[in-house]
Amino acid sequence: MKKESGFIFILPALIGTFIFIIIPIFCSFTLSFTDWDLLNEIKFVGLDNYKAVLSESEFLQILINTFVYALSVTTLAVIIPLIIASALNTKIRGGEIFKTIYFLPFITPAVVIAIVWSWIFDPNIGGVNMLLKTHFTWLFDTHLAMPVLIFISVWKLIGYNIVLFLTGFSTIDNSLYEASKIDGAGSVEAFFKITLPLLKPTTYFVILVTAISSFQVFDLIYVMTQGGPNDSTNVIVYSIYKYAFEYFDIGKSCALAYILFLIIFILALLQRKISKD
Repeated sequence: MKKESGFIFILPALIGTFIFIIIPIFCSFTLSFTDWDLLNEIKFVGLDNYKAVLSESEFLQILINTFVYALSVTTLAVIIPLIIASALNTKIRGGEIFKTIYFLPFITPAVVIAIVWSWIFDPNIGGVNMLLKTHFTWLFDTHLAMPVLIFISVWKLIGYNIVLFLTGFSTIDNSLYEASKIDGAGSVEAFFKITLPLLKPTTYFVILVTAISSFQVFDLIYVMTQGGPNDSTNVIVYSIYKYAFEYFDIGKSCALAYILFLIIFILALLQRKISKD
């Protein structure tokens, strides 16, 4: 009876998962082998969509942009929060205020953040140019647009990753640090020989979550650059959107989505293997 009652309680969640996740996964995978423009009859074309997407002249540029963005954001959004969390873990004065300040960007809607930062980096009225007394075009420059997006993404993710690292710090026994002090170890040595090894599971989780979210970036690019200038900020997820809702080529859009899935899946396996070594 208890098992049946438990099943009844989780049934709505199971139904929702099946309708809104499982069915769309199978449908999109099937559509990746078809030619469909949302209006006419669906035609089966086999692997043609995958071949067409991979042979597109801009695909390599899009792939490089995606990896540059994801690797940069993942690296910076892991190292910086780890350093800040380490400082906050020492119970510095006003630590709770700092935690709140760092976490606010993460809970702010990404579209709002994109609009505000677009104003800040505006070449004519933007605060950055006024503050630095420069005349950079920022989001309209092929060399500066991507670094700007990376900076904003890292700024947004810092607070969330700090909370995750602080949770990991709370699992470390303080007696280990006390013992290291008795043995004459400094704070830096304790960080590398005690903190980092014991934070390995947390670090792996933070890297994985940050990497996956970075590979799936869309909102900032859609609002701030639309993939420009000259495809310098065009990434895979934004291309998926363009194939589906600008070119009305649902087959290629789904094919590109599963290429992205394969990339993330392979990277997750590699990261898991490295973390075990």
